[in-house]
Amino acid sequence: MADYKKPIPIPTPETQDFWDGAKREELRLQKCDACSAVIFPPRPFCPSCSTREVSSFTASGRARLYSYVINERPAPGFDAPYAIAIVELDEGPRMMTNIVNCEQTPEALVLDMPLEVIYSMFEKLGKEANVKVVPHLDHGENYDICKKAL
Repeated sequence: MADYKKPIPIPTPETQDFWDGAKREELRLQKCDACSAVIFPPRPFCPSCSTREVSSFTASGRARLYSYVINERPAPGFDAPYAIAIVELDEGPRMMTNIVNCEQTPEALVLDMPLEVIYSMFEKLGKEANVKVVPHLDHGENYDICKKAL
């Protein structure tokens, strides 16, 4: 864990529930109490109806690949090539993530392929040394093209 090189998220008051859920290996989303819109990224109001009455819930963790780009240049903590993906969660919102446990090629990353959230543990070094969790999306074990890449 000490060799984790990717950017470390810093929770804000709006995102604290999301990151606390990630520590428990739960994907936390918000839902508007007035209009029932599912909200991501977390915020203190509903972008659909502007009410401040929002609550959190545990999402299924399932998604489909909506779009992606394969970055061929290394970045701090990322070995090239790696996919920068937008996925559509089963609950509706889209989120940016990366795809893991799958070859990072157009042949393996098929649009609309089913995905499931997994979590990576890391330890923050510095003032606070505690275990954090980052959600990633995994191809699952049912998809032959990605299984062959492992």
